Amino acid sequence: MNIPFGQTRTRIDFDHAIIGPDGHVSSPLAHWKHTSGIVLISPAMGSHPRSPRFVQYIANTTSLSETVSAAPGVQRLVYVLEGMILLDGKTLTVDDFAWFPPGDNYAIQGVGEGKLLVFEKPYVPSVDATNGVPGRVVGSFASIKADAFLGDPDAMLTTLLPITPAFDMAVNVFNYQSGATLPFVETHVMEHGLYMRSGQGVYRLGEKWYPVAQGDSIWMAAYCPQWFIAMGKSPASYIYYKDIHRDPLTP
Repeated sequence: MNIPFGQTRTRIDFDHAIIGPDGHVSSPLAHWKHTSGIVLISPAMGSHPRSPRFVQYIANTTSLSETVSAAPGVQRLVYVLEGMILLDGKTLTVDDFAWFPPGDNYAIQGVGEGKLLVFEKPYVPSVDATNGVPGRVVGSFASIKADAFLGDPDAMLTTLLPITPAFDMAVNVFNYQSGATLPFVETHVMEHGLYMRSGQGVYRLGEKWYPVAQGDSIWMAAYCPQWFIAMGKSPASYIYYKDIHRDPLTP
């Protein structure tokens, strides 16, 4: 996409943001060795109480890339967008993913050039002590059954992580046929981090409307009105994070 000099598609507002790839600047990533990337969404983006409570970033890997954990107390989900990686010696390729609880020890190594989407947030324990911290989850988007969202076969939702009270985050993939939409303008307590995997469309965020396409990232704060329509000649797909299963009064 050609952008005129001095212009950008990136927009930062008090309750949402669009981060276009035209403005990406790579830098070394914390908790990774020999790896550069782009921090797309982070608490530095906003001001209290509307700042994000999680981090979403791209890790551009090479054969030298390594990581063994996130920061203490932080859970991490890694989704392979391009290329492949080794997780404890096992190959993960495009559309494979792994979720790691806080304190998990593992070895991720790059295999040639690759691109990973990563979500991280501090883990919040359940108020029910019987819901312990869940164990590692490794899977593949292709092997998980998609469901028609609210009965619409043109809007298929794939849930990557178990929807159980032990998990305080969800990561899902939404696939839309061209012309399909969210059925209504959603307004809810969960916040979102979103990455456009393919296609294009228009996102309503608050009272504003944004064209979005592959490679764009979106932050939506809690209670930010949101709606999407897929447009163009091909389907659209995005992967997104949300917080779940926790008391809104929890700091």
